[in-house]
Amino acid sequence: MIRNAQQVAVANPRDDLQASAAPAEAADEHITPAPRVSIQAFCETVETAAAVQAAGEDRRMAKTHLKIQMGGAPAATEAYRSSPTPNIILIESERQAGELLASLDSLAEVCDSGTRVIVIGRINDVSFYRELTRRGVSDYLIGPVGAIDLVRTVCGLYSQADAKPVGRVIAVVGAKGGVGASTLAHNIGFVIARDLALDSVVTDLDLAFGTAGLDFNQDPPQGIADAVFSPDRVDTGFVDRLLSKCTERLSLLAAPATLDRVYDFGAEAFDAVLDALRANIPCVVLDVPHQWSAWSRRLLVSADEILVVATPDLANLRNAKNIVDTLKMARPNDHRPYYCLNQVGIPKRPEISAGDFAKALEDEPVAVIPFEPHLFGTAANNGQMIAEVSASHKTAELIRQVAQALAGRAEIKRSRSGMLPFLGKLMKRKA
Repeated sequence: MIRNAQQVAVANPRDDLQASAAPAEAADEHITPAPRVSIQAFCETVETAAAVQAAGEDRRMAKTHLKIQMGGAPAATEAYRSSPTPNIILIESERQAGELLASLDSLAEVCDSGTRVIVIGRINDVSFYRELTRRGVSDYLIGPVGAIDLVRTVCGLYSQADAKPVGRVIAVVGAKGGVGASTLAHNIGFVIARDLALDSVVTDLDLAFGTAGLDFNQDPPQGIADAVFSPDRVDTGFVDRLLSKCTERLSLLAAPATLDRVYDFGAEAFDAVLDALRANIPCVVLDVPHQWSAWSRRLLVSADEILVVATPDLANLRNAKNIVDTLKMARPNDHRPYYCLNQVGIPKRPEISAGDFAKALEDEPVAVIPFEPHLFGTAANNGQMIAEVSASHKTAELIRQVAQALAGRAEIKRSRSGMLPFLGKLMKRKA
C-alpha cells in the first residue's frame, strides 16, 4: 500500500516548483482521475488550504471526499485519537526536520493500517526525503504547492502500473441457508460507509433470489447481471453506471432477483466486475449465496477478509468448520476467516454453545448476535438497516464491531520504530 523510495513519483523536489510555475504545461498532461477515496488535509497556511480546496474542485478529484482543517500534524494526531483515519492524510508543516519527524511519529501511533500520508514541507534535502519514505510517507512535496501539484500527487498514488487496487474486498457467506448472512452483509456495508466513512459497495451475488434491493429499499433498473452477462463491456466506468446510490458513501450493485433465465457461471465470471470495483472503491462487501461452486469458491479465496455466518446447531457447526478449514488451506498467508454466531437464543431451541463452536473451530467468534425477531423484522419490512432502526441497540453495536474487524479498524493503533502502521503490521504478520 505504501510506496518505498524507488516508487515515489517525485524524486527531485525542485521538479514540483517547476510544475507549479507552469500550469499551462500541466493542462496538457494526462492525469488519471482519483477513485472514491476520503482525504483529510491539515494545513498550517491559508495559501496551502486554498490550493487544497482548488485541487478538490478539479474534475479528476470529483469522486473523492475532501475535508480541510488547520493545525498541521498536531491537529491530525489529536483528531484521530478517537476516530478512524481516512484513505489519505495530507499534512503541511513548516517545522524543522526533527520536529516534523517527531510529529509524524506521533501521528503513526493513531494512524490506521492502509492510510497513506502526503507531507508538504519547506525542507529541500535528499536525506530528509529518504527518511520520510523510510517511515512510510507516500509522497513529499516542497511548498508552496499549486492545485495541479496536489491533483497529480493524489491521483498518482493510484494510477501507477505497480499500484495496488484501492478496494478491500469483504466476503460474507452463510454456513447454511437462512442464517441471516445476507442481512449481516448489508448491515456491515452500511456501517462501514456511515460510521467508518469509507466509500463502499454492497454486491448482491444471489442473482435469482437476492434481497439487497429490498433491504435498502432500492429498485434499480440495472445491476450486477448486466455486468456478468456483458464481460467485454466491463470497466470502471461501466460498473460505475450500474451502481445504485443508497447513501452519500454507500452504493448497491443489486441482483435482478428474477427467474427469467438460469444463472450458471464459470469460475472467472465475476473477475472483471470485482477488478473494476476494487480499482475504484475503498470497500467492497460481497453477499455470497450459500452454495459451493467454482465461482463462489474463487471469490471467497480471493477476498481480503471473509466472514462465515452460522446459527448454533450441529449442521452449521459442521459446515462452518468445513468452510473455515478449506479456506485456511487455500489462503495460507492470509488472516483466517472470521465467523460469527447469529440468531442465538431462540426460545425452546436446543443450541450448541459459543464455547463448543470455538473449540471445534479453534477460534473465538467475532460476535455472538442474539435472536431479535422484532428488531430485524422491522428493519427488513421498512427497508432499513439495524443502526437506522435503533442505533443504540446492543445488536447494532455488535454489527459495528464486526464491521470494524473486517475493515481492519479494530486493532489497537500503534507504531513500531516510528513507522506508519502499515509497515509495522506487515513486519508483525511476517514474524
